Formats: sequence, structure tokens, C-alpha cells
Amino acid sequence: MPAPSQPQQYILLPVNPWFIGFTLVLSLMLNLLPLPRGGWALLVPDWVALSLVFWNIHQPRRVGLLLAWVLGLVMDVNNASLLGEHALAYSILSYAAITMHRRVRWFGISGQIVHVLPLLLAAQGVVLLIRLLVGGAFPGALYFASSVIAVLLWPAISFLYLAPQRRSVDKDENRPI
Repeated sequence: MPAPSQPQQYILLPVNPWFIGFTLVLSLMLNLLPLPRGGWALLVPDWVALSLVFWNIHQPRRVGLLLAWVLGLVMDVNNASLLGEHALAYSILSYAAITMHRRVRWFGISGQIVHVLPLLLAAQGVVLLIRLLVGGAFPGALYFASSVIAVLLWPAISFLYLAPQRRSVDKDENRPI
């Protein structure tokens, strides 16, 4: 008698470092797109933060704090903001994601969303706190909407980023793997 319907468990192939680099550069390019200030631009997720969290959870030995710090400096230069605010936020984000990477991978997508949302909100909170400390105005609660949008994109990002690593469920005798 066949087993009850269970979700397929995939054995993942090793990740290609070029693919990690491609996804991080693509997310950086998405962050660098010129958008008008305010309005709908507040709803655009931080693609770099989302990619960093994903790769810190799934490949913590390949994507670490130094890469997060460098990407944060690039974002600071692009935004013409206080040098180091995104670097600090991304470093804290990466440290927290690496710290809990083993726990998060045990959960399904909905459980991962519950773990990733506080990480993204904390990274945004660090940037906001730095801006408030240097005399900036509070942008309102809509400022945190981009983290919620990013978490809603987590299932799609997870599926797309893991797709090249999935093995075929059906064994093909002509392929070694």
C-alpha cells in the first residue's frame, strides 16, 4: 500500500558559487534601480537583505559577514546615506541568520517566514535608529512595509534559489545523479 501523500523531500546538489554571486549581484542591481522617493517606493523590498538572509540560512559558510558588510557599504554609497548604516544592518542581519540557520531549515516555508520577518524588521530598525540618532525624522509605520513584502516573497525566492540544486525525483539510469 503506498504511503500517504507527503510533500517531496529533495536531496539538494551542492550550490554553485557562481549562482550565489549571480543572485547577490542581481539583488544588488534591483536595489540600485532608481525609484521616486516616498509613496510606492516604500513598498519595494530590500532585495539584498532578502538574498543575504536566504544564503546565510542555506549556505552560511559561503556567504558571511564580510560580504554582508561590503554589500552594505555599496548600498550606503548608492543611497548617499551615512556611511556604514546599511553595512551595520546587513552585518547584524547576517550574524543573526547564521546563528539560527540550523533551526530555520527544519521548518517549512511558513515556519521560515515566521523566523525571517523579525530578522528583516531588525535590519530595518537598525537603519532607522541610526537615521533617528543623527537627526532624521521618523518616516512612519509604512517604512516597515517593505519587510512584510519581502517576507511574502520568501516562498518564491526560496523556490527560485533552490531550483538549480534540486535533484530529479525520478531516477534516470542515463544520469549519474
